[in-house]
Amino acid sequence: MKGTSILLADDHVMLLDALVNLLGRDFEVVGVAHDGHAMLEMATRLHPDIVVLDVSMPNLNGIDAARLLLKKGDSVKILILSMFADLPLVEEAFRVGVSGYVLKTSGTEELVKAIQCISRGGRYITPLLDDLISTVLTNGLQGNRAATLTSRQRAVLRFLAEGRTMREIGQLLNISTRTIESHKYEMMRNLGMKTTAELIRYAVRMNLVEEAEIPAVAIPAAVQDDSMSGL
Repeated sequence: MKGTSILLADDHVMLLDALVNLLGRDFEVVGVAHDGHAMLEMATRLHPDIVVLDVSMPNLNGIDAARLLLKKGDSVKILILSMFADLPLVEEAFRVGVSGYVLKTSGTEELVKAIQCISRGGRYITPLLDDLISTVLTNGLQGNRAATLTSRQRAVLRFLAEGRTMREIGQLLNISTRTIESHKYEMMRNLGMKTTAELIRYAVRMNLVEEAEIPAVAIPAAVQDDSMSGL
């Protein structure tokens, strides 16, 4: 499938260089992008067959970038290449219309296999996520949950992760503390999460807030060690 054109998007330069060399043996790598906005510009200009896309990137995260690109109605297919094996991320990725999800801990042969599968019109999820596959492709995509957050919910989540109080968030967004609480618990319900710490981890992984910006007081003391260990 040497004629299959690939656009790579990741903010890790060394990884991109390695992927160009590895995937260039089997596919035509037409470009590399280091953030979501750059990916959108290049995809619109270069019209690749497949975009291999990281989730956590600056300026615009991979899920939102995929959503915007697929809304254009182009025939491009998207393969997520991520270090995160979280159900909410996998679920949201397929909700927006990506064709595959591979972990960065997978081997190069599997990445090539995933691209080949997608280029033939198939859908691919790494076997490393076997325990999530049935949930994502049945209950997750067909259920009543809406994993995609609204712009207001994203703003609330970002401020929560920064350690701001309900009163402060309400003043910043010009809404009541009761509305803030409602947004918080709606996000937890939609994303299948039970704690504020899980929400904060999600915010980091979606690149809504940098890990370095999260003060210790934003996370309940009893769960700080466990909840942030996987960031």
